[in-house]
Amino acid sequence: MNRLRDKVERVRELVVKEFRQIRRDPRLNRVIILTPILQLVLFGYAVSTDVFDTPVYVVDHDRTQASRALVDAFTASGYFRVVGQSERPADLVASLDHGSAVVGLEIPRGFARQIHAPTGSEVQLLLDGTNSNTASVAGAYAERIVRAYGVRVQQREAVDLVDLRERAWFNADLSSRDYNVPAVIGAILMLVALLLTSLAIVREREIGTLEQLRVSPLSPGELIAGKMIPFGIIGLLDMVLVTAVAVLWFRIPFVGNPGMLLLASILYLLATLGIGLLISTLASTQQEAFMVSFLVYMPAILLSGFMFPISSMPDSFQWLTLLNPMRHYLEVVRGVFLKGVGIGALWPQYLALLGMGVSVLWFAAARFRAREG
Repeated sequence: MNRLRDKVERVRELVVKEFRQIRRDPRLNRVIILTPILQLVLFGYAVSTDVFDTPVYVVDHDRTQASRALVDAFTASGYFRVVGQSERPADLVASLDHGSAVVGLEIPRGFARQIHAPTGSEVQLLLDGTNSNTASVAGAYAERIVRAYGVRVQQREAVDLVDLRERAWFNADLSSRDYNVPAVIGAILMLVALLLTSLAIVREREIGTLEQLRVSPLSPGELIAGKMIPFGIIGLLDMVLVTAVAVLWFRIPFVGNPGMLLLASILYLLATLGIGLLISTLASTQQEAFMVSFLVYMPAILLSGFMFPISSMPDSFQWLTLLNPMRHYLEVVRGVFLKGVGIGALWPQYLALLGMGVSVLWFAAARFRAREG
């Protein structure tokens, strides 16, 4: 019992020493404080796949009340704004070529007459596909507006028309902010864990204090625990900070259990801290550790589903994402935030995070003992 108490006391003293050293290092303070705030602001305000005020060029050959009502439906939606009108299709093409419009709407002659016919009428939508995401989202919005306009016209003439309405679950407004901001938690935790762990350990090796710790009564396990615990605590504090800002400032819905998010964050930190410790065994200088951290960080972001859906990746890369702890963590974060799902739906992700955390941390600790022993 006394030996256990002595171990705990030595680890506690090392943890206190680490917090003092972090407080005195301005570079680490920037990583801890500025990085979460900067990423949250960028992804909360600047990064969005929503489409608003998309420029539209209109060619109206019909010039009737019905055609003008269709154009008004586009502008009233808030998704589009008319930047030019003409009767010449060549003007529409030129507008798309020069980038002054993203969507072209051409209304044929006889539109008002044919829309009441059994076969209905047709309109042409042209999209600038240079930005495929903007084109696909704008095209979907435009299609919904045209279809809704046709339904309204037919409802005036057929009271028994089927009323088809769409309903989105979990993110009713289809807001990309509600989807992106919670995922920032995973990106921040990985960045903080990688940089703090790898840079702090390599820095101590550079200035020689790690050698002093090796000849102290601390065992290798106590040394690793004393190094990891402060960064794990900082990661959890960053998680709480980002969650609070996401809910209170950005009004992101949080309908799940906070305890499930906390448990997933702890398991996720085991894996990310282990990767940071592994980087510290590979790097000899802080600059090298910094570069290796970003070489790990960027592929982890791209293969996590953070910005691009995993289902659209090639099969080989979809299998590769299973080895990425951020992929599993983001599934938990979005499930807890937006869906409020429980452990019954997310247990595979928790199990994957636990397995990765234990295995990566064990392997990194073994390499650390081998190098520093």
